Amino acid sequence: MRVLVTGAAGQLGHDVMDELNKRNHDAVGVDVQEMDITDADKVNQVITDAQVEAVIHCAAYTAVDAAEDDIEVCRKINADGTRNIAEVCRRLDLKMMYISTDYVFDGQGDRPWEPDDERHPLNVYGQTKYEGELAIEENLGKYFIVRIAWVFGVNGKNFIKTMLNLAQNHDRLTVVNDQTGSPTYTYDLARLLVDMIETDKYGRYHATNEGLCTWYEFACEIFRQAGIEIQVDPVGSEEYPAKAKRPENSRMSKDKLTENGFERLPSWQDALARYLKEIQY
Repeated sequence: MRVLVTGAAGQLGHDVMDELNKRNHDAVGVDVQEMDITDADKVNQVITDAQVEAVIHCAAYTAVDAAEDDIEVCRKINADGTRNIAEVCRRLDLKMMYISTDYVFDGQGDRPWEPDDERHPLNVYGQTKYEGELAIEENLGKYFIVRIAWVFGVNGKNFIKTMLNLAQNHDRLTVVNDQTGSPTYTYDLARLLVDMIETDKYGRYHATNEGLCTWYEFACEIFRQAGIEIQVDPVGSEEYPAKAKRPENSRMSKDKLTENGFERLPSWQDALARYLKEIQY
């Protein structure tokens, strides 16, 4: 299969390209230099010329706090850019996969979010990703919307790298303990995304590594596995005021993956162990 991947230089796009190539698919990677997704004419030209059968749309504006001030740019990329791609996929009858986020939900309660639950974003980033989902749903029948959370990979910044860096010059850290979710390793996620794009089992899905933790528990496990002696204290989110409100509940049900015959991702602790080896920490 010939597949175009947006955001190919990013944390997830990089691993998706690797996985497609591993399976002998013909992967066409584009980033903003090759295809500015906010330019509808350019999107039309690049996707048409690429002669692909599917698009995996990983590109996004992801600076959650900056988005609160940068609303128009964030919307232009996450909502309008996604619509530009969806419209070309509709015209050319291509499959499209859109990578979305737990931030489309309001983060209340403690039950896992189901893929078809009502969406009530808490912040600008979540709102624009929701608008991107709507752009897909309004234009296409052949689509996958895959919501992910707490992402880490080799090719980019993430919570694990931040914790390891902070540990180099601190002997004590405080980490929030009132937000619960599941980390997602891009290497594992890429395998699942390619599994999915090879099928026609369309719809909304959730995909994270198995198991739940708070950011505090995640940090403790990072240091335990890395063999770093450091004191980590749990605190409430109010200790770290941020422009964008974060969801307290990012639990997401992955039952739909199982129901459709997809292999779920390994535990987040297992993913963390493999990741630390990968970055040679």
